[in-house]
Amino acid sequence: MQVKKLLLSIVFIALTLNGFTQAAWEHDFVKNINPQYPSSDVWKTFSSTTKPLGVIIPVGIWAVGLINKDKNKEIDAYEMVAGLAMSTVATEAIKMIVKRTRPAQVYTDIYPDEFDNTYSFPSGHVSIAFSVATSLMLTTKKWYITVPAFAWATGVGYSRIYLGQHYPSDVLAGAVVGAAGAYASHWLNKKFFFRKKKANNLP
Repeated sequence: MQVKKLLLSIVFIALTLNGFTQAAWEHDFVKNINPQYPSSDVWKTFSSTTKPLGVIIPVGIWAVGLINKDKNKEIDAYEMVAGLAMSTVATEAIKMIVKRTRPAQVYTDIYPDEFDNTYSFPSGHVSIAFSVATSLMLTTKKWYITVPAFAWATGVGYSRIYLGQHYPSDVLAGAVVGAAGAYASHWLNKKFFFRKKKANNLP
């Protein structure tokens, strides 16, 4: 399956990076964005909304479907939850394989907003944000939902670097893993639930 190959490629690249210690350009990238006192309410808000919205959005879609008796919406919500679950499992598995330490644990000139001794690669926050954004794109197919969703997800990625929690490659990998989980869930939905939709006379 293409998703499995993609995840294995991410792990291979990360292990290669770790084998040569932390790339200098990544340290410089974080240092240029991360202030000594990362106190911006804007970027803290982007970061802090990730997990709540990862719950609120699929629950909201499911509730709308239930109230309006719209089975398509309910299945869309299940699809998003499945995508989030796959992204989260993949993210945690890769973290345990790669075991990359966070920037502040390696460099004394990186200042995190709060101490976190969990592994860095890939970013869990970014994985959640891009899984949600990609699911919304695939299920709604509406630009006025997709564009804000990806703007929010991109903001989450930037915030994780600004707050001194992640390297840029952590963020990029998190985006790929999150999007891959959403695409995998969408593929499974089409393969196993499409006939059920037709049987229920749903479009």
